[in-house]
Amino acid sequence: MADDPVFLITGASSGIGAATARHAAGAGYRLVLAARSTDKLSALAEELGADERAIAVTCDVTDFAQQEAMVQAALDAFGRIDVAFANAGFGAARGFLKETPEHWREMVLTNVLGCAFTIRATIAALKDSTGHLLLTSSVAGRRALQGSLYSATKHAVTAMAESARQELNDSGVRVTSIEPGMVDTPFFDSPVSNALEPDDIARAVMYAVQQPPHVDVNEILIRPVSQPL
Repeated sequence: MADDPVFLITGASSGIGAATARHAAGAGYRLVLAARSTDKLSALAEELGADERAIAVTCDVTDFAQQEAMVQAALDAFGRIDVAFANAGFGAARGFLKETPEHWREMVLTNVLGCAFTIRATIAALKDSTGHLLLTSSVAGRRALQGSLYSATKHAVTAMAESARQELNDSGVRVTSIEPGMVDTPFFDSPVSNALEPDDIARAVMYAVQQPPHVDVNEILIRPVSQPL
């Protein structure tokens, strides 16, 4: 339907982003799917209904002009943005002698500046729709992890969510920080048994956005039962 709400997701081509897109589509949202991986993104948009229900927008979140273009594409296609999910990000091995300085730079820019750029790019549209802003942080954004610059970036995202909540407090826009523990991806050297699946996080996202308008779920910290930290 032309008046169905619109859900924008960065980092939408795989993992939590793609799972959330599928759950949101099932809940009746039209989708704006953004990522750098154009082929995966286009296939997902096609799966979820193509141009009338889902559009794919190639976007490097570290480039603010591309984020502005992403928002404009959403408004041109659907006329509104009801939910913006700043989900793009990636990790690094623990240890301050691990990874390359270039990997660190790209991670910090993506996880921190990219998230801030998404807030900046979507805030006017979210105010217009009295919408919902979500940010992907991590359990690593709630407690420091040994040798983890990634943890520092996610602490920044957790703080950013609260800063945005305070700024948007009188606008009606809701703000949620999603803080997953270990999710079943190739990233972890020693994953726990029965790690979370992307669908587990997607359900948490949908729980937050489907609350009544006066309910603002600010943080969801979700771990697998067997995760010790």
